[in-house]
Amino acid sequence: MNGLDIHYLESGYESPNRPLIVLLHGFPELSFSWRFVMKPLADQGFHVVAPDQRGFGKTTGWDNTYTEDLSTYHHINLVRDILGFVNALGYESVECLIGHDSGAGVAGWSSLIRPDVYKSVIMKSAPFGGVQPLPFDTKKSSAKVDFTDSIYDDLAELDRPRKHYQQYYRTLQANKDLMQSDIGLRTFIRSYYYHKSADWPKNNPYPLESWSATELSKMPTYYIMDLDEDMAETVAKVTPSQEYIQACTWLSEEDIAVYEAEYQRTGFQGGLNWYRASASEGNRTKLELFSGMNIIIPSLFISGKQDWGSFQRPGTLEKMQKICTKMKPIEFIDGAGHWVQQEQPEKVVTSILNFIKSNS
Repeated sequence: MNGLDIHYLESGYESPNRPLIVLLHGFPELSFSWRFVMKPLADQGFHVVAPDQRGFGKTTGWDNTYTEDLSTYHHINLVRDILGFVNALGYESVECLIGHDSGAGVAGWSSLIRPDVYKSVIMKSAPFGGVQPLPFDTKKSSAKVDFTDSIYDDLAELDRPRKHYQQYYRTLQANKDLMQSDIGLRTFIRSYYYHKSADWPKNNPYPLESWSATELSKMPTYYIMDLDEDMAETVAKVTPSQEYIQACTWLSEEDIAVYEAEYQRTGFQGGLNWYRASASEGNRTKLELFSGMNIIIPSLFISGKQDWGSFQRPGTLEKMQKICTKMKPIEFIDGAGHWVQQEQPEKVVTSILNFIKSNS
């Protein structure tokens, strides 16, 4: 199926002819990241499936190298992965496609490109910004789109030199940094999840005024890193206490062990290739075909109230609400940071069910 052997988790498969819900994880996550919401949704009459996407977990057939050919990680191919997955399950339509973090991008593009397959879409924690408009009236002006952005240079020139986390994740050394850090893989995963959750008390996000170095530097270092540090060094500064770890119900030591085992086996390069591919000229060129198109199916955006992800690219939240012509009011869930369906699963399930019911 598009070169992959897709591993997935499912619930509600015992009864035939149930409406399908597809759950798409982000980075550094797995199908396992939906563990708290799958059965509650299935208990309401749905067949719920969560695949390990290309580059992650037990799904096989993807390029695990720092490859120069990023075409298999282009957005259109990620959309094709999920469409093939749905077809392989024997479904012609999906009741609701739900994506979190980078999975929200796949959900957004899938629903924009194939509204005949996906009846509704929920994007979580990462607003969908669509594609940059094609050059217009090029008889009088240049047809070339300028993708240059000085933000990385501007961040490096701040009094406290910084860098964007996506800039770092696109580097050759990023995977090795995460896999061979001084704090170890398990502590890195724990600290990264904690740092971006509502449990870290300094996560109090707000809209930024502009896409500028000064404004971006107001975000925590897991988004705007210190220039001379890698991500493992960044999150090591906020490693939670043993008391916190033992008391954390949404991410137990058993849960961490699942993430640790999978990433120890696969590394992070597959997921990191998503960041590299999304910014590539080849990816942008393919997406130009869909310039000016909107998401015309019912849509919803859910985010944790303590999640900076909604505001990390100023203006995208507002842009998404124009691209999605049938968007419900945005829902910010209190008590959740970036990992909203893990931190507050009951509230997320309620939001999903209310949304689907409103579309029936």
